[in-house]
Amino acid sequence: MKKKKLFAYLVVPLLALALVASGCGGSQGTSSGAGGDTIKIGFLGGKTGNHAHYGIETLKGMQMAVEDINKAGGILGKKLEIIEGDHGSNSSEAASVTQKLITQGVVAVIGDPTTGITKLTAPICQNSKVVMMSAGAVGPGVVEIGDYIFRDCLLDSVAAPAVTKYLAEELKWKKVALVTTTGLSYSEGLTSIFKPALAKYGIKIVDEQFIQEKDTNFSAQVTALSRKQFDGVIFTGYYTEGALFMKEMRKQGLKQVMAGGDGLLGKELYELGGNAVEGSMVYTGFAVDMNRASGKTREFIEKYKAKNKGALPDMFSAQGYDAVMLVADAIKAAGSAEPSKFREKLAQTKNWQGVTGNITFDSKREPIKSPVYLLEVKNHQFTVKTVIDIPK
Repeated sequence: MKKKKLFAYLVVPLLALALVASGCGGSQGTSSGAGGDTIKIGFLGGKTGNHAHYGIETLKGMQMAVEDINKAGGILGKKLEIIEGDHGSNSSEAASVTQKLITQGVVAVIGDPTTGITKLTAPICQNSKVVMMSAGAVGPGVVEIGDYIFRDCLLDSVAAPAVTKYLAEELKWKKVALVTTTGLSYSEGLTSIFKPALAKYGIKIVDEQFIQEKDTNFSAQVTALSRKQFDGVIFTGYYTEGALFMKEMRKQGLKQVMAGGDGLLGKELYELGGNAVEGSMVYTGFAVDMNRASGKTREFIEKYKAKNKGALPDMFSAQGYDAVMLVADAIKAAGSAEPSKFREKLAQTKNWQGVTGNITFDSKREPIKSPVYLLEVKNHQFTVKTVIDIPK
């Protein structure tokens, strides 16, 4: 079993490099997607596995967008079609799934909703000259990969400092424990953003603990924290480990709550964590807030509810919807579904109104977005605790 795993770890990175070096047959796939009976848009994400919530919700939003576009007559006289690429939340499968999407003729890939897999697969799209629009990669080092790489999500570099300021000034936090998932690009990147923000706003890190993704036993880390005095936990990993970590804290009698990024966003946090995660805080670039919602956003929320038995959309479904709409509008503006042509129009996006708010791409193709929604787990559901506007 260990030999098989070792083989996979060695072969997959080499495969990814080979795909990038060879160009992956991108021109052939692009021509097919732009010149066929439909315009093909790829979904890249995990519909199963540890990050299934992110992938499933992103795909739901994409499907809603494609349905709306096709009902309105499509684009350039053609219908949009989603080609699904499910890597099962497995980074070792992501490169081959991305390449398959490209060879199937997609002109754009929507995804991945995680930072780590986006950074792994973006070079393949870049080398193949296929647009990638991530609807969830919030960590650093994404758009720098190349000029075909975009994202439409609220950046950690914007949200984490804003939330830290709120923790210091409104909740009066002065000391925190910091928990990082080592080897996870998203978590390590978010930790690197939180650290200077905590220092800036006078919050002291009294202890750092490190975990691994898919760990289930956190007794040693929590025992170490029990010897410290602190106001709350900054947790930079994903919801599964976050839920289990908080359950261990309650088991050992610790009462502090957790705050973290949108990696914690998923109903699995409170379904798995139960009472242990009550009071936990999660920031996000979209939340159902009918007091602030525009007409377009209200319409999206109602359509989502009708399709999902009254459930509310979250950041991933909303950003998946906006990602498709951004690409579609760029194709219309360019008058072409060739990525080399509509990519330029996409990069020029200014004051574009989506269901997640107003989006402008800066000179580096980074999304400028506001506000930050800080959610709190209350009565086993996410509720809006506060809304933080980002100065322009």
